[in-house]
Amino acid sequence: MLGRSRYFVQNVLEVIFRHPVTAVSIFALNSENQIILTKRRDNRLWGLPGGMVKWGEDIPTTVERELAEETGLELIKINRLVGVYSSPDRDPRLHSICIAVEVFAKGSIWVSDRHEVSEAQAFSLNYLADQLPNQKLAHDHSRQLADYLSGNIAIL
Repeated sequence: MLGRSRYFVQNVLEVIFRHPVTAVSIFALNSENQIILTKRRDNRLWGLPGGMVKWGEDIPTTVERELAEETGLELIKINRLVGVYSSPDRDPRLHSICIAVEVFAKGSIWVSDRHEVSEAQAFSLNYLADQLPNQKLAHDHSRQLADYLSGNIAIL
């Protein structure tokens, strides 16, 4: 009996602490076909808006919430799947499975969640490399951006 209880407790703890969490990355395009990036407070790097899926949320709800919190923009439409990223080392904080989507958004850029994001800004896709020269993006966002620009759906 004790062995069965220990096995149960170990399995519960593994489910809670040893499974990846689900997250989203958002390729938000405004009416001028610019991409919105955010500057993170923790590592001071630019990256895509996004975050963890909360308990009881689906992916579209998470996308809408994170977009509003980190950029102040309103979701018009989720346009396409960019990729699914599951490498255990893609996020230095924890193992997360990230679903990256392209969305169309409207409104004025402003940061509501000042704990995570210090700045949000629109960048021209054509001149992104010039605007952020030699700058590493947060997490695996450089890889996600390359996949986005290629137009292929990545599952990694």
